[in-house]
Amino acid sequence: MSCRIYINSQLSVGATVDLPDDQAHYLRSVMRLSSGDSIILFNGRGGEYRGRIEQLGRQQPSCMIESFVDISREMPCRVHIVQAACRSEKIETVLQKATELGAASFQVVRSERSSLKLDGAKRIKRIQRWQKIIIEAAEQSGRTAAPSIEWRNGLSDIAQQGACFILHPDATHNWPQQRDAITKAPSITLAIGPEGGWSIRDTEQLSHAGFQPLRFGPRIMRTETAAPALLAAIQSVMEA
Repeated sequence: MSCRIYINSQLSVGATVDLPDDQAHYLRSVMRLSSGDSIILFNGRGGEYRGRIEQLGRQQPSCMIESFVDISREMPCRVHIVQAACRSEKIETVLQKATELGAASFQVVRSERSSLKLDGAKRIKRIQRWQKIIIEAAEQSGRTAAPSIEWRNGLSDIAQQGACFILHPDATHNWPQQRDAITKAPSITLAIGPEGGWSIRDTEQLSHAGFQPLRFGPRIMRTETAAPALLAAIQSVMEA
């Protein structure tokens, strides 16, 4: 299998693309590739490109694009994850696994019980790290799109898309009851609570905004488990 890399720029057959230094280092030092080796490139705007490395030294590393493959490995239902802010290593797990399982976008939001606070330059640096984790997961998993990520200061700032659900262990409706509605929707937004769960105030605010409470099985999952578990369940129904 050819090495895949994400390039955030316009790509076209016959063009020579300059490779970012970090990507060139990865291809050269980690994958042990050299001039003449083939790679796959994608920019998240549809399909992927087959290319051949022209130069992989420290000066002006580049790749020639030879062909385009019109293929999509994205889920037919766009699943947008709202993850309540929690410990950074848990968020990183969610981003990596949920990207591999097909999430369309992420919003990390401050809730009443959130333990993570980010402001100013620290927030910018953390989001850059999170985006890098997402891109690496998209490259590894064969995605033809790289999910976006946004920070939200409060629940009222959440961007809602399609059918909206809040995961809660005490919800009346469970996964089997909502499965058809979820898998038939063109897009859904799933809200996952922090380590301590959603507070009563959080639940009321999200419910008033149109989120439907959803229970996923009889057991209570950790915050970093919930989004990947739901995505895997949706994937098993839609992509069997």
